[in-house]
Amino acid sequence: MTNAIELSLWIGPVVPIKASKTIIDALQSAKVTTRATGASGFELNFLIDVDSPLQTLFLIAGGGIPPVMRVIVAVTVNGTMNVLIDGVMTNHHVGTDVQNGKSTLTVIGEDLTRVMDLFDTSGLPLPAMPPEAQVALLLVKYAVLGVAPMIIPSVLIDVPLPIDRIPRQKGTDLKHIRRLADAVGYVFYQDPGPEPGISVAYWGPQIKVGPVQPALAVDADAYTNVEKLQFTFRNARKSLPIVIIQEPLTKAPIPITVGDISPLNPPLGAIQPIPTRIDLTKGAAKWSAMRAMLIAMARAAKSAEAVSASGSLNVLRYGRVLKARGLVGLRGAGLAFDGLWYVTGVTHHLKRGEYKQDFELSRNGLVSTLGSIPT
Repeated sequence: MTNAIELSLWIGPVVPIKASKTIIDALQSAKVTTRATGASGFELNFLIDVDSPLQTLFLIAGGGIPPVMRVIVAVTVNGTMNVLIDGVMTNHHVGTDVQNGKSTLTVIGEDLTRVMDLFDTSGLPLPAMPPEAQVALLLVKYAVLGVAPMIIPSVLIDVPLPIDRIPRQKGTDLKHIRRLADAVGYVFYQDPGPEPGISVAYWGPQIKVGPVQPALAVDADAYTNVEKLQFTFRNARKSLPIVIIQEPLTKAPIPITVGDISPLNPPLGAIQPIPTRIDLTKGAAKWSAMRAMLIAMARAAKSAEAVSASGSLNVLRYGRVLKARGLVGLRGAGLAFDGLWYVTGVTHHLKRGEYKQDFELSRNGLVSTLGSIPT
């Protein structure tokens, strides 16, 4: 890397140790992908000798001893460390570089949510526990991996009485936690850092407010930091979610519709598309009005992201690491597309002397709602 960028790597079972200089020198490239929802992934490419201890280590891990080979990738840009991923190896393959007389080792993995999807404990009783308590209980066992839960209670807190019903786990920990999140319009993901070996398991609403990252600049002469950028406007994407619940006494159907705007999801575009279809949610007859509103609002917000952008940037020119699940400003793209955007995904590409990022952005309309774009 260059003087302004330094890559760090930790490898090992359960509690990884920092990789030696020999291993770092063998690393040819690294790719890490992070998305606003779902699992993150990584790919590391090494050029090693045939008898390298690194090759032996990963071959043993591929045989299941130890069962979890943990990998942490962090990068320091201008003195600030950013943990890109804290995960486990899921696959690897070895090839031969005939010209150099060495072997190529490619390591592929996912974040720590993969560990939560290993064992199916369906049927585990969870008496008198609302969804928040169930999530907290299931995440306790991952504290040994440095995972700290961040659970935002839902507006609807349903505490089932044991004499009435006893909730039971369905599927693996990850599947059950995500099912509980979907039931109240929430999301679940693992956010690594701020220090290596520590991460946050977030269960709560998708938040599109907060600090704004430095602006992406297009056609700004010496201040330009974006190398490629394209936009997509999908007017047909937006729908009007409707859920139909039953009034408890009369069993009369009650349709509920809500907008896509909330304090945690403010409008980022002034000109928004009109819904072109109705999305009728099935199986909602016995839901409470509050639960129906939460789920309909989450689905409306998702379908409202009709404007998207994708591109790439040079991290050295940008001056820092662009992060997913946050806001970023955009300047120089024209009246329709300048303004604030939500970063839905980032892919880091690191090679010796080079650090670039591919990014994906979204928002719910054209034309900025702000008079000026933060720099």
